[in-house]
Amino acid sequence: MAYPFTNNSCNPFLGPDSPCEIGHHVVYTVNATSAQHVRAAIRFAKDQGIRLIIRNTGHDYLGKSTGAHALGVWTQWMKSFELIEEYETADYAGPAIKLGAGVQTIEAYRFADSHGVVIVGGNCPTVGLVGGYIQGGGHGPLASKYGLAADQVLEWEVITGTGEILTANADQHPDLFWALRGGGGSTYGIVLSVTVKAFPDTFFSTAYLTVPNNGTNADALYSAIGSFFRTMPALADAGAIAIWTAQPAGFALAPAIAPDMHAAELDGILQPALDRLDGLGLDYTYTSSENSSFLRTFESVSTSSSSVADYNIGGRLIPRYLVEDNLTALVGAVRYVSSRAGIGGNVFNVKDKGVSSPDAVAANPYFRESLWVSTVGTPINYTDWDATRAGRDQLTRDLVPALAALTPEGGGAYLNEADPQEPDFQSLFYGDHYGRLLEIKQKYDPHDIFYAKTAVGSDRWEEDIDGRLCERG
Repeated sequence: MAYPFTNNSCNPFLGPDSPCEIGHHVVYTVNATSAQHVRAAIRFAKDQGIRLIIRNTGHDYLGKSTGAHALGVWTQWMKSFELIEEYETADYAGPAIKLGAGVQTIEAYRFADSHGVVIVGGNCPTVGLVGGYIQGGGHGPLASKYGLAADQVLEWEVITGTGEILTANADQHPDLFWALRGGGGSTYGIVLSVTVKAFPDTFFSTAYLTVPNNGTNADALYSAIGSFFRTMPALADAGAIAIWTAQPAGFALAPAIAPDMHAAELDGILQPALDRLDGLGLDYTYTSSENSSFLRTFESVSTSSSSVADYNIGGRLIPRYLVEDNLTALVGAVRYVSSRAGIGGNVFNVKDKGVSSPDAVAANPYFRESLWVSTVGTPINYTDWDATRAGRDQLTRDLVPALAALTPEGGGAYLNEADPQEPDFQSLFYGDHYGRLLEIKQKYDPHDIFYAKTAVGSDRWEEDIDGRLCERG
């Protein structure tokens, strides 16, 4: 996923006669397995005036985990797991799980399953759960039941820009505790571990739908998509999530995931959309099934069957009122984008879930008004750099603005699944939390050791033509 941010440096797809220079890749990497390794890297970068990059698994649409002339800190091998059977704070009493910085989603799910509990994580099994995912907010299969991943955090262990190892929770360094819960990764410190709430396991149902576009049924297809969208508020309100895609080849639900719900109940929620498909005479395939646990459900679904590394990505949070009050415009925007590229949505309801108010965590408050996060993708061409750049610019200038036009009051975006060229990232990614987050950034990283594209405070810096960071003004 780093390719669009490497300036085409040392491209292995161009053949043996092509030049190979380190370019915009990091120069050296510290393979951190302890807090001492991380502190040493921070100290060295500060003393030498070197750019520092934090990299976990590298699932990164915005170029935060690579950078020219930089020292990298690789946290992927900081793996540890601990079940805390009784964790108690003023706001929570129950089981919790403590995870090291390098734990991946599927590893965390399997550990939780071995103890009969579940935790809130993402849809991709290989994403580093503790890094930018949870620090950026984090939606996933259990979002409509429990809220965002950031809502579940009870405690962090983190090393700040001054090299201090701190415990951040509701009582100790509560400002840092708040900022790390959705205020973006690679910004305030390097997280060593996180402790999150755990919940009882349950049964699940799933559903899949595919509707091909045969080239002659476009009007009927998008009418059916509108009917599908109408079912999404009820589905999310019932505690389920859905992942849908629309592209020139057609439309797909892949899948809906519903905890505490039998397949017949899920079928019933989606039945109006299926009836519309029948009424329009469209060909489609629909299936639903049940599983006895979260892990069995997660391992059975194909949410990561395509390579996310092969696309430039941009996106917007889609508020619920568009489905309820302006569906025609929403379907029109989806039709415009999907006839030119791929567009998808991750449907959820995280309002009044997990936290007492939208401001209880740093995640973009617009999440609480949204019904889904839409992502738009243009293909990456590994042998044609200009075509890849053109696709990126198409997102910025045409496709994402088509979604932005739906929310003229401003709207919002999920900072982990957004356009890195977004000119108004401060407002769109962070909402009205940006000013407070910047103050916290300056407190815990006063020397700007941590820089990442579109991160809080990044607008104080700019990259010159060879990738070096220069302070503005």
